[in-house]
Amino acid sequence: MIDMAMLGETQIRRDLAQLLHTAVELSGRNRCEIAREAEIHKDALRRTLVGERSPTVGEALRILASAGMSPHAQLLLFLGAGGDLTTRWLQTDIAQFFEEFIGELPGALERVLGNQVHDVKPRWAKGTAHRVARLLADHIDELERKDALLGDTLGAGGRHG
Repeated sequence: MIDMAMLGETQIRRDLAQLLHTAVELSGRNRCEIAREAEIHKDALRRTLVGERSPTVGEALRILASAGMSPHAQLLLFLGAGGDLTTRWLQTDIAQFFEEFIGELPGALERVLGNQVHDVKPRWAKGTAHRVARLLADHIDELERKDALLGDTLGAGGRHG
């Protein structure tokens, strides 16, 4: 069930302002540069970053992009997971992974599932998300084992060439 209090305009504006403010601060760029690149008046940017003004979707994407973030991933995370997780993931590899993953997922689902794409049930989403996360964790573990093995091989046998 959706918590309607979390969908209140005041809460959303506050959380989005916090996300955008943090993105701008982490960017190391001055606000005038970001406003100019995002095609938003500097006063409108200031009011947006303190939560006095709600940005359009396009403005939020452009502010995030101008701040050097993964704009689509950050906005999707914001909509799906809320402001806290999204803010924690700013400027991380997982945010960039999420951007590319979400961009690729619809096409991959259509290619792999074909006509079965219409048979997918919403109730499978949570379990599928956990399977994907487990698959990714296993992949990372496998790469770490290979790196360790390669390091042991290089260390014991000298240089390979």
